[in-house]
Amino acid sequence: MPFRRLSLVLALVLAAAPVAGDARPPAFAIGTLPPGPYDAITDVAGVRVGQVTKIEGAAGPLVPGKGPVRTGVTVVLPDADPWTERVAAATLDLNGNGEMTGAHWVDEAGFLETPIALTNTLDVGRVDDGTIDWMIRKHPEIGVSDDVPLPVVAECDDQGLNDIQGRHVGPADVVEALERAAPGDVERGNVGAGTGMRAFGFKAGIGTASRVLSSESGGYTVGVLLNANTGSRAELRIDGVPVGRAFAHELLPLVPKAAAALHGRAADGSVVVVIATDAPLDGRQLRELAKRATLGLARTGLTSHVSSGDLLIAFSTTHRFPRDPKAPLPVALVNGDDVMDALFAATAEATEAAVIDALASARTLSGARGLTFFALPVERARALVERAKVSLPTNR
Repeated sequence: MPFRRLSLVLALVLAAAPVAGDARPPAFAIGTLPPGPYDAITDVAGVRVGQVTKIEGAAGPLVPGKGPVRTGVTVVLPDADPWTERVAAATLDLNGNGEMTGAHWVDEAGFLETPIALTNTLDVGRVDDGTIDWMIRKHPEIGVSDDVPLPVVAECDDQGLNDIQGRHVGPADVVEALERAAPGDVERGNVGAGTGMRAFGFKAGIGTASRVLSSESGGYTVGVLLNANTGSRAELRIDGVPVGRAFAHELLPLVPKAAAALHGRAADGSVVVVIATDAPLDGRQLRELAKRATLGLARTGLTSHVSSGDLLIAFSTTHRFPRDPKAPLPVALVNGDDVMDALFAATAEATEAAVIDALASARTLSGARGLTFFALPVERARALVERAKVSLPTNR
């Protein structure tokens, strides 16, 4: 690889990498509920996240099957071994122009027994293969003397910045992401499945956030991780402020003539939302939680376009269905309108914050066809939000 091209690739990788150290404060203080220590889905005890980011080749003309590559895979595990310790779960499709494999069985069974993997549209099959490879390694009896898994793999379309036809995410990348999966802080923005994603006309990708209920409401935590790849510039609102309109004529994507024909899902994209909680909820209650996540999406301005695949999955880490047939089934559930209302509020708020986190964490990136999506100018956007708050009337 020529030195100039190698330097560019290294620069792009470094731009996508998070700064090491303690969890950083959020760029925008969304809502009123407090976040967990990492303001991430991993604030729900036991949840693990792993990612593999693939950035190869200099930005420029698309060579189908070769590059440039701007893609990856992100995995979420509800616990260390979901095949053995299945967790209550439910799915929801806000708009169905997308794919989440395994969703039918999750809703039929009421539980999740595989990792959740996020990737691009044309790599769904390969990520499914990698998930099965990893699960067989951990449980060699699968398909021999044990049942077979139906992996949960959800996609967004990254063909704008990425050579999606090349299907550059392979089974080995998924195994690597699953082996890397860990609690603690989570990489955000141009990483994993979010590497080639954009939203509201800015660079976006992986975003995550959490909210913690008061002790009176049970002290439960709700965490959200999502892949943001949708929304128009005019729609964007941050904490209720129409920030997108302020940037209506600047920092617009650089779209060469070769890329001007992008339409449909390539133009409007999708969003996949993963919701975790330690509140003991069953499938019915978790579906209700997922419904409230759509309210958080709406607060950011998203309207779920016809060409958008907006898919959600929610799970409870404490309402479990052990595979051991002799183990007792769970019986304790949240029972109280006040607690459920608090969980609904936390879910909507964490989802809203996760979308904004995806924008605030992402960095400017160029890719296939010479497309460039610019990062949200966080400081300027924050000033707009703060100025709007100052002008609000106060109760005196």
